Amino acid sequence: MKISLLQVNTVVGDLAGNADRIAAGVAEASRHRPDLIVAPELSLPGCPSRDLLLDTGFIARSLTTLENLAARLADAPPVLVGFAEPNPSGTGRPLFNAAALLRGGAVGETFRKTHIPSGILDEARYFEPAPPTPELLRIGERTVGVTIGEEVRCGGPVPDAIVNLSASPFAAGKQRLREETLSRTAREHRVAIARANLVGGNDDLVFDGRSAAFSADGTLIARGAAFAEDVVTVDLARPVPQAIAPDDQGPESEIWRALVLGTRDYVHKCGFRSVHLGLSGGIDSSLVAAVAVRALGPENVLGVLLPSPHTSAENIEDAQKLAKNLGIRVECIPIAPMMEAFDGALAGVFAGLAPNITEENLQARIRATVLMAFANKFGSMLLSTGNKSEAAVGYCTLYGDAAGGLSVIADVQKGMVYRIARWLNAKQPVIPGRVLAKPPSAELRPGQIDEEILPPYDLLDAILHRRIDCFESPGEIIAAGYPAETVREVLRMVGQAEFKRRQAPPGIRVTDRAFGTDWHMPIAAKPWWR
Repeated sequence: MKISLLQVNTVVGDLAGNADRIAAGVAEASRHRPDLIVAPELSLPGCPSRDLLLDTGFIARSLTTLENLAARLADAPPVLVGFAEPNPSGTGRPLFNAAALLRGGAVGETFRKTHIPSGILDEARYFEPAPPTPELLRIGERTVGVTIGEEVRCGGPVPDAIVNLSASPFAAGKQRLREETLSRTAREHRVAIARANLVGGNDDLVFDGRSAAFSADGTLIARGAAFAEDVVTVDLARPVPQAIAPDDQGPESEIWRALVLGTRDYVHKCGFRSVHLGLSGGIDSSLVAAVAVRALGPENVLGVLLPSPHTSAENIEDAQKLAKNLGIRVECIPIAPMMEAFDGALAGVFAGLAPNITEENLQARIRATVLMAFANKFGSMLLSTGNKSEAAVGYCTLYGDAAGGLSVIADVQKGMVYRIARWLNAKQPVIPGRVLAKPPSAELRPGQIDEEILPPYDLLDAILHRRIDCFESPGEIIAAGYPAETVREVLRMVGQAEFKRRQAPPGIRVTDRAFGTDWHMPIAAKPWWR
């Protein structure tokens, strides 16, 4: 039994466009004469459609689009397509997360998802779980079990094969766990499994593809491309392992590819063609610029230098050298005159008060004003360059360096930023060596470095990982050997910065615990441990 897996990059809400993408994949797959073609979970409406799924007009249009797609594919092999099916019972949630079989020019059987998780896709808000009964499909003389989502069950009579429609978002290291789970399920039930996974960036989520097929003994026999569209065809009845490239290239490679795909799709799917960002000569803006160039091409990326009287000559040189290495255009706009204007306008009301963080934050907000002026004048998207470590402790200026349409590395800790930059330079040196060597600084006053306010980043990242990713309490972190005073201060800053994170631009999710998507903390709350 030959199965083709369509790994398509859909656009949320673009029903006609998604139908075209599925039809194009079916046309390519049909050349291999498969018995069944499988598109990913919710591939017709796009995923995550979020509250579009509550719009009855959108659902009605999607059903019409599904019928039209079936008519277009009348001469194709049977195709399973993920869609949102209305729940006719009048009880429970309004929809089923479903797959429709398109065969002979019509919409045939439908198969419904039985396990509805309450995770990052917020499916429990929209979808009613179907009864956990076997969902079986006859293809010729074969019986195929149809499953939807990451939980691949095999209940009741064991079919000849299982196909799985999936929309599983990327997180670093997750693919190995997926494949181990599918291999174990295939081996335990002695049944071949083929899984079609979505690919592409939608809002803050990245879907990495890597559709896969396993023989009944649990052997991986096919894998789709990572972070790219693909069509994978495999004969589950006569499994012959294809030439499968090793997929474990390390977290730096995985996260880099996710950032590139997420940036490209977010910018394009929001209707933009070009981006710009402030170049400071530091590591964060350097990495974001490199991601943007790979995602969109150097001709569509503008670097803006906004030096103040506190900006070192070395940082200006490093920013210019980076821009030259990447082949991007640069504009330099000194902000000293604007700083003087603000100081003069506020001199009366601030009389007798010593300069403090107020004047420092004004610099960041002046820069944001200029950068947003570029966005408005040239129709370009501003990329924010803050990392996860800074966002966690609020080491950013609201309406300043936190401004932008997309925060590219918002889910990347500072230490990983350096690791990705070194990995990138090992392949092709683009980030100046001095950027990797000098101590990080916001340069909002003379001689300023980050460690005047923050713990060393390796210590900070370790504490943040235990708190954010591992859910450890302050006592547990301290018991693990971390300085008690530092732990309490870091967690205090994490709590106080919640209001900033709520107002930050969307960030590309690359871990299982991203701010916004996976983090639901109150703003007005007292720390329970104090």
